[in-house]
Order: sequence, then structure tokens, then C-alpha cells
Amino acid sequence: MSMQFFSSSALPATPWKNGGGTTQEVLCWPPGASIDSFAWRISIAQIASSGPFSAFAGVDRIITLLEGDGVHLQAADGSVDHLLQHCLQPFAFSGDVALDCQLLGGASQDLNVMTRRGRVQAQVTIHRGGSLALTSAQGLLLARAGSWRLPAQSAALTAGGEDGLYWTAALGQPLQLEASSHDAWLIAVALQEVAAGV
Repeated sequence: MSMQFFSSSALPATPWKNGGGTTQEVLCWPPGASIDSFAWRISIAQIASSGPFSAFAGVDRIITLLEGDGVHLQAADGSVDHLLQHCLQPFAFSGDVALDCQLLGGASQDLNVMTRRGRVQAQVTIHRGGSLALTSAQGLLLARAGSWRLPAQSAALTAGGEDGLYWTAALGQPLQLEASSHDAWLIAVALQEVAAGV
């Protein structure tokens, strides 16, 4: 099983063209894919000012607030009107429509998952304490509080440290995690290819 640990704070930040924030790309798959050809892409965005969200035709999106006061997302046609103001509550929407993004207060940080419709499906789940087992062919974990142990790898994900992990090949066996305390929080992103003809 090929896995890669990372620290979200150490990811390079790329400024937006409109100056409204920055993006830290965690992974774009397959390697070398452009913004128009990726199967899936996961990133962390810092939203510093209100402004537009670009449209991505044929892409499904899931956004999860990590820090800050949040944003109000609105589409001109009324298809999206959502207050993203509570941390760790994933919101799924179509990337086909351009959105207006209004800050609800100060700057905000969010996790963005983008998948090419008809090729890959994503599910974002939030876990607090306890244990879990993951079996998705590809995926990502991000610790948001406390520490999460991976007994089989003799490793751990720790909020504020090496807090992330992703894998891009099918797991030979379930990936087991155990929280260090009841107030440990974790975001899990499961990615599955869409079967032909579905």
C-alpha cells in the first residue's frame, strides 16, 4: 500500500489571480494533469476577501470549512444559496455554475474536493473519537484535533503537525485508525472510480 504523509502547514501556497486568497494543493490526480484534465483534485484554500468562485464544467465539488467565520455562496440563477459558516460540515455542489463568495467576517480556510463527473465520486465524512476502517481505492485523511494512530504503520496523524495522509492505489486491507481521545477530529475523503456505464 502506497501512502504519503504530509503537513498541511508546509504545503506551498499559490496566490489567486484575483488576489482574493491562496490555494495549497494537496494532490491533483493523475500526476501532471491540468485543471482541465484532472480526475480529482484536493486543496486547501485561504479566502481573504469576497469575490467570484470560478465555474468548472463537468466537476462536482465538496467544500468544508476548516477555520474562520465562513462564507455565503450564491449562484446568480439561484441554484446555490448556502451559508458555509459551521466548521467540519461538508457541502456538496455542482462546479458547473459560477458562484459569488461573500465573507461572513474575517478570512476563512476550507478544504476543497473536486472530482470529474462520470469518472470519480467523492465522499467526505467527519469523525470524532473512536476508531474507523477505510477501504476506498484512493483517499485522504486530515486530522483537525488531537491525534490519530495508525497501528499497522506505527505512525500517527497529529493536528498541528504531520496532520495529513493520502493514498492513490487500492488498499490491500482496510486502513485502520484509532483516536487518541474522544475529542480528536478527523476529515476522511473517500474516492472511487465510477464504473463504466453507470
